[in-house]
Parts: sequence; structure tokens; C-alpha cells
Amino acid sequence: MKLSKLAMLAAIACASYAGNATAGGNDTIQLVSHCAAACDCGEPACGCEAADLGCCDTDSACCDSGCDGGCDSGCGLGIGDCLTGGDCCLGDPWSLFGTEGAYSVGGWIQMGYHSKAVPLFNSRPDNFQLHQAWLYAERAIDTSCGFDIGGRIDYVYGTDGPDTQAFGTGNRGWDNSWDHGNDYGHAIPQLYMEAGYGDMSVKVGHFYTLIGYEVVTAPDNFFYSHAYTMYNSEPFTHTGVLGTYNASDDLTVWGGYTLGWDSGFDDNGDNFLGGFSASVSDSLTLTYATTIGRFGEARFQGVEKGYMQSIVADFALSDKLNYVFQTDYLDTEDNTGATVRETFDINQYLLYSVNDCLGYGARFEWYNEEGVFSPVGTSADIYALTLGVNYKPHANVIVRPEVRFDWDDDQVAGLEDGTDQTTFGFDTIFLF
Repeated sequence: MKLSKLAMLAAIACASYAGNATAGGNDTIQLVSHCAAACDCGEPACGCEAADLGCCDTDSACCDSGCDGGCDSGCGLGIGDCLTGGDCCLGDPWSLFGTEGAYSVGGWIQMGYHSKAVPLFNSRPDNFQLHQAWLYAERAIDTSCGFDIGGRIDYVYGTDGPDTQAFGTGNRGWDNSWDHGNDYGHAIPQLYMEAGYGDMSVKVGHFYTLIGYEVVTAPDNFFYSHAYTMYNSEPFTHTGVLGTYNASDDLTVWGGYTLGWDSGFDDNGDNFLGGFSASVSDSLTLTYATTIGRFGEARFQGVEKGYMQSIVADFALSDKLNYVFQTDYLDTEDNTGATVRETFDINQYLLYSVNDCLGYGARFEWYNEEGVFSPVGTSADIYALTLGVNYKPHANVIVRPEVRFDWDDDQVAGLEDGTDQTTFGFDTIFLF
């Protein structure tokens, strides 16, 4: 099985193209504003104020229906127009704290409901719940004029809190004991300082991983639910040092040292974390990320060490349609050389943006695993198809209904209905 997986992985790596989606990537609906496009005002240059809309003086239709019409209140034309592809001008989002120079403070509230248990964050079925009450404070660095220093802290409370803690170190680690009963808990998934000069920057502290396509932060995912791959075969956070080098406009390279997977500020491992993101063409970007070494000592009753990689391809089929291909490979062993986990997967996403207010998406996943749900040496295949919608009635609000179909012939993944399951779910995100 191991040789067949590696052969398949090599074939895919050679044949596939790639994507700009890293763990910090954002696949939410983002289109050029209708107002800017209709007025042809262009976008402001770096460091300049937003281009004024004086061009509207020569275009009364633009003034009436675009730049001065309905942009502050949301969709403006109503959900019917949005669903049929009508123009949508969301305007500027409201901010509770806002941005002052390089400093920004903000967050979001994510609340949701799902009908069946899916053991991937969505493990509290038939309950309307608070998933994420999120706050962050950041000083972003700007190295265009030389050296700069900043940092960031994130705090989350909700049913996603325990999954976001530094659980890789067991009860001894960082925020892992901050639970609040009934699946709720607190976490600080990021706390780091960052310094940079020119094209180089370095993070030191606790930060999100580079691995994979989906991320913990709800507004940065298209779907409400998550992939098996993301939850079971990828780290969420690391603690250590990570350098970023912008080699050119088309190439970014990462490299650093971290204390294992999902660890706090204590010694849980030692591994290399790195990779690159390359724009192959105007419509195609390739991202490769890897972590190699000792991943942890708490989760598997001893040392887990090995190799993990993620390849993500993002191809813009048109101005509105994106295809994303992801494949991960994880192979780890204990101190005796016995396999602890071996997983391989293919995730595919098709995302279509109707306008700024509305998008449709589909995700299909094949997850092949050993040591996660089934015993090592007993390979199991799990499949999941998710169909979803992103609707923005306001610049600060995202509504994400979805239907998900899971197939698990070996009954190893813990689905509520056993082998085949259909789950309906939706969530709402309020940004501030």
C-alpha cells in the first residue's frame, strides 16, 4: 500500500498544477466592486487615498445605480437579483474597532447548526451553537521602507475552541486545559512577534501552519464543514520560528523550525516547516508545504516522527470560476520504526462567484487512511461530497448553507448513520 501511494503521489505531483491557497489563504467570494468597474475609476496606487469617484460626474447612470446607490446597506438589489446574477454592491464593512495605521483590532462571531455528527469540528449535532467568538489584535509590518516590527494575538471561544488548542502537548501544554464543558472552550491559536526587512520577514512564537488548503478561521473557508484531511492529517498550529522570503513577484519561500505539531510553548518535538508558493501563470499558482521531523510525544503515547507534505493547485478557469486540487501525504512512525499513521488524500473544489454577494461551491474528497480511524495495516477509504452556498446580505455578514454526503464502507469514521450519511447544515458569520 505504501508503494502504491507513493507512486500515485509522484504521478499527481508531476501532472498537477497548483494553487495560491495556503493555510492562511482565503477562498471567500472576492470580486472587483461593481461600482469601480462601472465607473472605470481604477484602483488606488499603494500609499494613496482611494480614487475619488469624480468619473461619475460624466455618467449619471453610474451615479444613480452604482457609486451613490445602496452601497451602504448591503446587496441593494435584493436576493432575487443576486441569485440571478445581478450586480451587487456591498459597500464598506462596518468595524467595531477598525484600523489605525499599522494597528488593527477585529473579529467575528460564527454560529451554526448541523443535523448529523461529522467528527471534524462539527461534532455537536442537532444543536444551534456558538462555534467561534473570535478577537484579534495585530500590528502589521511594512518593509517597503526598510526594517519594521509587529505581531499578532488571536483569541477564540466556542465549540471550536478545544479543537484549536495546543492539544499536541496533552494537558501540560499552553491552552489545552481551557475547556468549559459541553464541548466549549477557550484558545489562543496565535501569539507571535514578526520582524522584517525588505523581502524577508521572520515570525517568532505561536502561529498557524502552512500546511493544506482549509484553515481554522471560519471566514477564510468557503464551506461550513471541514475535510477529513484537514482535521486528521494536518497540523493546525506550530510554535517556533518561521521565515518568509519574497524572492520575486511570482515566488514566495518559507522555512523554519518548530516544536512539533499543535504544540504550545514547551518541547513537544522538533521539525522543519517550509515550502514555496509559485505563480506559474496569470491563472495558475502552485503551493508546496512540508513538515519533517519529530511531530509530537503526547497524542500517540510516544514519539511520532516522519514526513508530511501538501500540494495545492488553484486554477482560475474564468473570472468567476476556480478549480482547486489538493493532495496530502503523511507517513509517520514511532521509536521502534512501526507505522503510526499513513494517510493519502485527494480533495477537489469547484468555486463559482456569481457576484460579490453570492457564490456556489462543491467539494469532493477521497481520504485513504491507516492509523487514524482504522488500525495500521488495515487501509480504509472514506469519501465525502459537499455542496454549498455563500450568501452575503451585507458586507459584514456571510451565510453558508450546505448539504454533505459521506460514504464510509468500513464504518471507521464514526458517522452517526454508519456507512452512508447525509448532513444538512448552515452557519452565519458576523464580522466586525
